[in-house]
Amino acid sequence: MTRQHPRIAREKKTVRAMIRLYCRSYHGTRRELCAECAELAEYAAAHLDKCPFQQNKTTCNKCPVHCYRPGMRERIREVMRFAGPRMVYRHPILALFHLLDGRRREPVRPVQRAS
Repeated sequence: MTRQHPRIAREKKTVRAMIRLYCRSYHGTRRELCAECAELAEYAAAHLDKCPFQQNKTTCNKCPVHCYRPGMRERIREVMRFAGPRMVYRHPILALFHLLDGRRREPVRPVQRAS
């Protein structure tokens, strides 16, 4: 297993916190995520692991590569629209880092060489 870059680990933590805020408010969960939100969290984590930009990654909405399926992409947008403003109060450090990550330059897609 390869070591995960701290930037990706933090992004996973941020996405999970946003999904937790959303699930608690919309689905009334307390400790665990509902099945629908757990699926979304696993999907997001898997796609962050596969991100071609890794430590150079900006926020997903500014990324030139949209790797989420359209249905999942809409779900994560809904979560982020709800949770984004609330993150400042509930998770201020994660919100600050997410804001700073959003100010990163759009990464250049790595060139894949034919073998």
